[in-house]
Amino acid sequence: MVTETFVEGLRLAGEMFWETWWALVLGFTIAGAVETFVSEEKMSAVLGGNGWRELGLGTVFGAASSSCSFGAVATTKSLFKKGASPVASLAAFQFASTNLVIELGLVMWILLGWQFVLADYVAGLLLIGLLAVTVKYVVPEAWFTAAREHLRSSEGVRDPSCGMEVDPTSDDIVTLETGGGTEYFCSESCKQAYQEQQRQEDATWRDRLLTRDGWRLASKNALGEWGMLWKDIVAGFLIAGLIGAFVPREWWTTLFGLGAEGTLGWVLASAIIGVVIGVVTFVCSVGNVPFAVILWNNGIAFGGVMSFIFADLIVPTIDDAYRRYYGLRMAAVLFVSIFITAVISGVVIHYLWGGLGLIPPQGEAGGTAPAGYTLYLNTVFTLLFLGQVYVGHWTTGGDEKPGEHEMQAG
Repeated sequence: MVTETFVEGLRLAGEMFWETWWALVLGFTIAGAVETFVSEEKMSAVLGGNGWRELGLGTVFGAASSSCSFGAVATTKSLFKKGASPVASLAAFQFASTNLVIELGLVMWILLGWQFVLADYVAGLLLIGLLAVTVKYVVPEAWFTAAREHLRSSEGVRDPSCGMEVDPTSDDIVTLETGGGTEYFCSESCKQAYQEQQRQEDATWRDRLLTRDGWRLASKNALGEWGMLWKDIVAGFLIAGLIGAFVPREWWTTLFGLGAEGTLGWVLASAIIGVVIGVVTFVCSVGNVPFAVILWNNGIAFGGVMSFIFADLIVPTIDDAYRRYYGLRMAAVLFVSIFITAVISGVVIHYLWGGLGLIPPQGEAGGTAPAGYTLYLNTVFTLLFLGQVYVGHWTTGGDEKPGEHEMQAG
C-alpha cells in the first residue's frame, strides 16, 4: 500500500514536471539573455534613491534578473552594499527577482491558470509597495546604516559570477588574477562566465546581439539559472507529488476549515496558514508552484495561494542568510515585514479578484493551451536546451583558440 502510494506520488510529480518543462527552458533562456545585457554595477548606479523612480527600476531589474531565492538574496546583498537604497534593493529588487519573473508566471499559468498569474503580478506589486512604505517610514534609517556596516565588516569572499560565498582557503577553489586582484569562484563554469561577462562589458548592444560571443554568454547564463534553481525545482515537484498522494483530503479540510468559507476569518486564516506552510516547507521560487496546486485543490482560499507563494523569501535558510549579512535585528525586520505584507497582499487580492469574478471554481486549475501542445513544445525546447548545453560547454569564443583568453586574463 505504501509502495503504491509512493509510486503514485512520483507519477504526480512527473506529470507536473512534464507539463512545465518547456516553460522552464523558455523562462531560463529569456533570463539568461537579459542577464547578458544588464550588469550588477549598472543597476547599483541607478538604485541609490528612495523615490518612485528607484522603486520602479528596482522592480523592473528584479523581474529581469530572474534568480532562485538564494541567488536573489545574494545579489540584493551586493546591490545594498554598493549603495542601492533599502527601497530599491530590499523592498523591490529582491522580491521581484523571485516572484515577478517570467518562468514563475509560465509554470503558474500551466499548472494553475492565467487568473493566478495575473494575481501574482498585481499582488506582488502591492507587496512591494507595502514593503517600500515599511522600510522608508517605519524602520529607522539608522538600522539600515548599521546593517550596511555589518555587511561590509562581516562579508566573506563572494563569487562575482553567481553571487555565492566561497572559501578562498579551499583546495578546490577556482581563482583568476585580474588587474584588481584575485577573484575566487565556486566552479570553473562561473569563472568562464565571469570572463566572458568582462569581455562583453564594454560592447554595444549591437555587438552583443550580432556576435557569437554574446549568444554563447546568454546560453551560459541560462545554464547558470538552471544551476541555481534545479534543486528547488526537483524538490518542489517531489514534495508536491508525495504530499498529494500521502496526505488524506480530510486533513486538508480540517486545516483550511478555520472560519466559515467565504468570510474574512476564513480568508485571513488561509493567508496566514499559506505563509506558515511556505516557511516550513523550505521550497523556493518556481518550486513553490506545484505545491500551490496541492493546496488549491484541497480547499485553501485563492488569496492563501498567493500568500504561500510569496513566503519563499522567509524560509529558515534565507532568514539565516539575512542574519549573517545584515545582523539579527534586520533579519527580524525582514522576516516580520515580509510575513505581514504577504498575508495582507493575499487577503487584498482575494477580495479584489472575487469582486472582479476572476477566482476560478475551487480546485479547478490549469492553463488553456490546445490539447497535445505539451509534446510538441517539449520537443522543441529540449532541442533548444541541448543547444545551450553544447554552446555553453563545448564551444570557444570568437576567433580565439581555446584557452587563449584565459592566458591573456591571467
